[in-house]
Amino acid sequence: MSQHNKARQYVYVSNAKDGTIARYLLDDHQRKLVFLGRTPAGDNVMPLAVSPDKSHLYAAIRSEPFRVVSYRIDSASGDLLLEGTASLPMSMANIDTDKSGRFLFAASYGGHLISVSPMNEQGVVTADAQQVLPSGRNAHAIHASPDNRFVFSSSLGDDQIMQYRFDPQTGQLTPNTPAAVKTEQYAGPRHFVFSKNGQYVYVLGELSGTVTTYALDAKIGLLTLKGVSEGVPAKALSLENGVPPFMTADNDHPKIWTADMHASADGRFLYLSERTTSTMVILSIDPMTGLPSYQDITQVEQQPRGFALSADGRFMVVSGEKDMNVGLYAVDAQSGALTKIDTAPVGIGANWVEIVAF
Repeated sequence: MSQHNKARQYVYVSNAKDGTIARYLLDDHQRKLVFLGRTPAGDNVMPLAVSPDKSHLYAAIRSEPFRVVSYRIDSASGDLLLEGTASLPMSMANIDTDKSGRFLFAASYGGHLISVSPMNEQGVVTADAQQVLPSGRNAHAIHASPDNRFVFSSSLGDDQIMQYRFDPQTGQLTPNTPAAVKTEQYAGPRHFVFSKNGQYVYVLGELSGTVTTYALDAKIGLLTLKGVSEGVPAKALSLENGVPPFMTADNDHPKIWTADMHASADGRFLYLSERTTSTMVILSIDPMTGLPSYQDITQVEQQPRGFALSADGRFMVVSGEKDMNVGLYAVDAQSGALTKIDTAPVGIGANWVEIVAF
């Protein structure tokens, strides 16, 4: 067998309402998701993160006591082995590690703060947060720059991205100058990703459906607005009978309600999930300007909160908060288009997805 045949890809999906993490094998030959079981985690388990060396999966529990759980990933079986639990200062909407895998960042939507927690040499979070900083209203995502020298966090309620200098030795964050850069008003910046070449940052507007592109000055860690692109096309939000899909009985969520965003493995496409219409929007990135533009839209699982692309770029796994299954999609390398090829059962309130390849 070739090395390609031996590669194993595991998929992890957090199920907020039943407090578990579902485990799957992504069989790229059969093009199937093989359900492996569920690992108990805690009520309202939501954001997940994987260590840079793929040895650990981290899960944030958004019920009291707020905490992060560290699991060792068994590369032979995909099993999750509990190795430690540590408190977090608030309910966290997003977690991520720094590029060295020595610190865990977390962003709190309700607490309007971000935190940094140290990890031990084994990659386990065992101690309380060593730093807690106000983030502006409704922090939603936090990530280190590709070179690990800077950190950014989104402030949905203030329509801005916070900018920090990061000391990878001590884990200390210091507000950069300026400390924030604005998005357009009422965009509601939620998730963001770095371009594959590290030159740009793409920010998803939860309430606007737009993608705001910033140029990243890697020397000083500051963002400069480059452009705003339509993400969710207006036509996707109107039905043929004239009744827009956001007119729910109790009108309990906005007409545009984007959630997650990821870049393709080759950096040519951006994908974003939209919950009101249960769709995945595909944007094509112009290699000259770095700006994305609308390309295609695909119906996916109901209320898609999270999704992930496999490391080889050939597959996408989509979870829907109101769906009893996760979907496996083949990704067309040329067009970025998605084709559904399998489904597998999932828990209740499925949201975050991580794919780990060995």
